[in-house]
Amino acid sequence: MGFLVLIIVPFIIVLIILVILLEKIINKLLRVEKKKISQTSGKNVDRWGRGIILILFLCTLPFFITGETSFIKWYWILYLIVLLGFQSILEWKYLKNSKQYVATLIILIIFVILLYNIEYFIPLFN
Repeated sequence: MGFLVLIIVPFIIVLIILVILLEKIINKLLRVEKKKISQTSGKNVDRWGRGIILILFLCTLPFFITGETSFIKWYWILYLIVLLGFQSILEWKYLKNSKQYVATLIILIIFVILLYNIEYFIPLFN
């Protein structure tokens, strides 16, 4: 168990740093000025939607954790698609004249590809 934590924690830290850097690079390339949905009229829709998505995925998590590794991988891919897809729809709807939703979709695509191929990256940390 301790060995697994030693592999997972650095992987998560690297992933978080990668997300931040990737988002900054994409926003710079697309000339996107970062705005928050919570500063628009979509504040309540954003809160309720994220809350419902989180509750649904937390309630279904025990069914997937006891399953096969591929089920867990598809669980997280589905979670990312639903969460970032919801975020990009809200950005498209409430952040007019902004390409921020395009940056969110690009990040979504990149991370779905990374998660789909995760078994090729894990041996790099051993």
